[in-house]
Amino acid sequence: MLVITGATGQLGSQVIEELLRLQVPAGRIVASVRNPEKAAALAGRGVVVRAGDFTNSTQLPHTFTGAEQVLVISPDKLGEEGRRLSRTAIEAARTAGARRVLYTSHMGAQADSPTQDQAFIKDHAAIEGFLAQAGLPYTALRHGYYAESALHHLGRGLETGEIRVPEDGPVSWTTRADLAEADARIIAQEGLLDGITPPLTALQTFTFAEVAAIASELTGREIKHVLLSDKQWAQEKQAQGVPEHFVELLLSSYRAMRRGEFATVDPTLERILGRRPRTLRDVLADLLQPTAV
Repeated sequence: MLVITGATGQLGSQVIEELLRLQVPAGRIVASVRNPEKAAALAGRGVVVRAGDFTNSTQLPHTFTGAEQVLVISPDKLGEEGRRLSRTAIEAARTAGARRVLYTSHMGAQADSPTQDQAFIKDHAAIEGFLAQAGLPYTALRHGYYAESALHHLGRGLETGEIRVPEDGPVSWTTRADLAEADARIIAQEGLLDGITPPLTALQTFTFAEVAAIASELTGREIKHVLLSDKQWAQEKQAQGVPEHFVELLLSSYRAMRRGEFATVDPTLERILGRRPRTLRDVLADLLQPTAV
């Protein structure tokens, strides 16, 4: 059995779709979800649906019963809470006798990285360390920075005509869909990648100044790149109602970009997919160019 946690989430649901596309039998796939009712459509297609909550350490070993491999999708919590949830899931997989645990990490999770001032990177690095000591085979999937996150950083800039951001740097933005496909292939083919993977990234980097130029080209109207100081940007975000702790989290991302922490490109994702990964330019083209009728 291949257990996919967070199976109704943005990544988990796509991993399951890719496993089915790879012709993995539906009955061999376990969708671990907090609310099984939300996975009724998967159950209707023959996928095994089980209740699985990272906050319930007693329940999880039963959720993972019969697991050959467990994909632990990192929770949407930061700090000690998030680390505790991930450790609980990994320990449950070990208790259930899983042969391998896979964990969705991040390209910036190097233990000696200056990005360690950034909360979610510190969390991923900590869980990679825990996996290394857990005593069972594992794969830490070092995902590239999601291209969807780049769109979040842009805010309404594509609509207003001004991308207002602090100083950034080149990032190998990578689509969640490509990473979900790669994750599914790695799960379906044991031994394809073990231990900590190379960065799973697209093959081109972009700064937000370049994004503004691409958006201008695609829309035929000027999209300006407006450079703000960290303080100016933070004040604007707080005035828009963004919580202060989240503003600081985003600022730490910009500081990491400036240092080139997310500028790595690596051919591993292309090799796994057997094709060129989509770039942020491809994502922008889909978003901004009208569909031909």
